[in-house]
This record gives sequence, structure tokens and C-alpha cells, in this order.
Amino acid sequence: MFGWFSPGFPLKTGSLAILLALLAGCVPAQQANRQRSQQTDPQTDQQVQPDPPSDRSTNSASPPPASVAQSPAPNPPQPKTFAATQSNTFRVETVTEGLEVPWAMEFLPDGALLVTERPGRLRIIRDGQLDPQPIAGLPAIVESGEGGLMDLALHPQFAENQWLYLAYTVRGDAGDLRTQVSRFRLTAAGLAEPLVIFPGAPGASGSTHFGSRLTFGQDGKLYVTLGERADPSRAQDLQDLNGKTLRLNDDGSVPSDNPYANRSDARPEIFSYGHRNAQGMAVQPNTGLIFQTEHGPSGYDGARGGDEVNIVEAGRNYGWPEISYDQQGPGLLPPLLLYETAIAPAGATFYTGSVFPQWQNDFFFANLRGQTLIRVVLNGSEVIGQERLLEREYGRLRDVKQGPEGFLYVATSDNDSYGAGRAGGDRIIRLVPNSP
Repeated sequence: MFGWFSPGFPLKTGSLAILLALLAGCVPAQQANRQRSQQTDPQTDQQVQPDPPSDRSTNSASPPPASVAQSPAPNPPQPKTFAATQSNTFRVETVTEGLEVPWAMEFLPDGALLVTERPGRLRIIRDGQLDPQPIAGLPAIVESGEGGLMDLALHPQFAENQWLYLAYTVRGDAGDLRTQVSRFRLTAAGLAEPLVIFPGAPGASGSTHFGSRLTFGQDGKLYVTLGERADPSRAQDLQDLNGKTLRLNDDGSVPSDNPYANRSDARPEIFSYGHRNAQGMAVQPNTGLIFQTEHGPSGYDGARGGDEVNIVEAGRNYGWPEISYDQQGPGLLPPLLLYETAIAPAGATFYTGSVFPQWQNDFFFANLRGQTLIRVVLNGSEVIGQERLLEREYGRLRDVKQGPEGFLYVATSDNDSYGAGRAGGDRIIRLVPNSP
């Protein structure tokens, strides 16, 4: 079914040469070792003085599963910045356009690119061409507000079993909207053998804060984010799956080593809690740590933000709504990175390619309100620095993935309910290194 996605396929090219001006665009990093330090607002570059640091490694709610990576807690170094080098140049190429709110991307083993559209379509790009026909076999999907067809993930053994997972919005028996996760087999005719592995938790009548990111950890388990459905109290309720990160087996059953698997006062699916609306998730290749982006309470506080990057760990409480911004509390983990001007962080990935050697093992995440792609330079879980790419050049950015040739692919989201709209529809662009 799927032809090879050649690195040299024809593109609509806006050959925009961009120098990665690290000195001008970099941001002093906060500590990445679980303690808060000095930070800089990503929009204004004005330093913010936070409260004294608090140890993130204390008061764990429960011991973590032995199979899940945990972050270390070394003594904090001082924040660092990094300098520009002439080799850090790329151009931006348009892969395809005419999409409607592309929410997630995933490359198949043969290099073809799958894209979800939130209204309820699964699309495929082969050899640089968007197939005009959506992939057949999708279930009934409710598009409402921020809900619809959202994330997709491939099983770690996809080449052998062709299993594909989708997160999407359905309506419950009580009329509420909730996130459901199903597994399918991808065939030449479309999606087959549907299996609902997570029917969804009782949701809300409103249509915001669905979360709905999927990723497989290095332990082979499926991690699922659920937003608190605009009801902050649900994030702290261990009998409620909303406002949580879930950890499931590939068939939807609960792993026996989940942190709450043997507790009667909590749902066994829960991996971490105290989340508002996590919409990005990626696994650090060398450590297995799970990095997660989360929307802060900017809806309450205007443009102030409170958006976060966290490293999610088993049984930990990430604080919402008990703490946000630079607040602290016993047993509540402050974020790895905090953004005091709202950026609305979304899809994320780690770069492991070779065509941008200076980006090796860096963490990238797209931003909707911030209209930028943020690069976080890391040494393990220590943040060395940050850089803003594509800032306010391509509108709202929803997802980012590394292609098989090592280029970075980015999905725009200008035609969602918060965007200004774009006559040509949303698009997939990619970052390609300039010739030396």
C-alpha cells in the first residue's frame, strides 16, 4: 500500500533561509534537575525571579514501577546559554497544504506520513503528495470545540502487527464528551479490526481540555494524557481519570506495576496526576524519561500563561490546581520549565537524526498561542538552554515529528477555533538543512 517516502520528493518550496540566531533568540534555562532556578519569559526575554527552589524529588505519592525510568536529582548547576554557530542554518519547505486542523503526525516504516485532521479524517502523504481520499474505517467521532480526531501512535512492533492507536472524542451515554482510545490494524483497504482499549472516563458537557496525547514508553506501555475537562478539582481526585496521565498495556488492560494498581482508593490506570491539559509527550531516547507539555491557566489570568514542561514520573502529583506558576507545596512537583507568557504548548519530539548534528538529543515542542517551535538543549535532564524557531512566521504550530531523513516536520493549526484562518488551509512544513 505504502510507497517509499523519498527524501527527494517534489515540494512546494518557500526556500526561506533562516539563521538560527541562538545569541539573539536563546533563553536562559531553568534547572532541569527537579529544582527551580532563575527563568526568562520566552516572549519578552525579561527575567522573572521565582520563589526559592524546592526539591522535586520528595514526598512521592507511591513508589514508581521498576520498569519506568525516573529522573535523577543532582545538585543544580547555574543556568547556561549557548552561542550561535554558522552551521545552524536551515530552510523551510512546504510539504503539503489544504489540511483542516492537523492534530498529529506519524511516519510509517516505509516513510509515508500519516496525519490526523480534527474534524475526523486520517490522511496519508506519499512521495510528497497528499492522497485526496482519507483512509477508510474510522469510528464515529464527535467534533466539538477542542475535541475530534486527535492523536495517533504506532505500536512498537508496528512493522510486524500493523497496529495503530487513535485518540478521539465520543459522546457518553449521559451526553458527556470524553476521549476514547482504540486500536486498529492498518491494511491496504484502510483501518480494520477495531478494538476499543479505553472507552473514556465520564467527561463533561463542555468541549475543552481533552488532553489526548498518546505515546509508547520504552517499557512498551501506552501512556495517555487526559485533561481535567475545565474542572480543576478533578485533577486531584484519584477516583477520576481526568487530569491524569494513564499507563496501559497495549490491549488496554492495566499493568500490574502501575503505582495505584493495588489501591482501593484510586483508579489503577493512573500513572501521574495534577495535570490541567497536557497536549504533548515524548520519550527521551537515552534515558526513557517521559517529557510532557502542559497548558497553564492562561484562560483565568489573561496572557500570563503558566504553561509547563514536565518530566512525568510514577505516582507523582504535578500540582494543578493546588499550585501553578512558581508556587510550591508539599508533595507537589513544580515544572521542569515554566513559561510566564502564554504559549499553549502542544506536540513534542526528541531529535535523533544526523542532518542537524547540533540538535542531537534536543527536545522540540510546537506552540499554538506562542506561534513558535521551541528547542530545549539538554544534558540528560539538565536544561542547558532554549531557542525559539519559526517565531510568528507560520502561525499556530500544533505538532512536530522527525522524518526518516532527519528533517523536522511541523503541522500548523491556523484554521482551528482560536486561529486567524488561512485561505490555503493548514499545512505541513519541514526544516531542511541549507547546503554548506
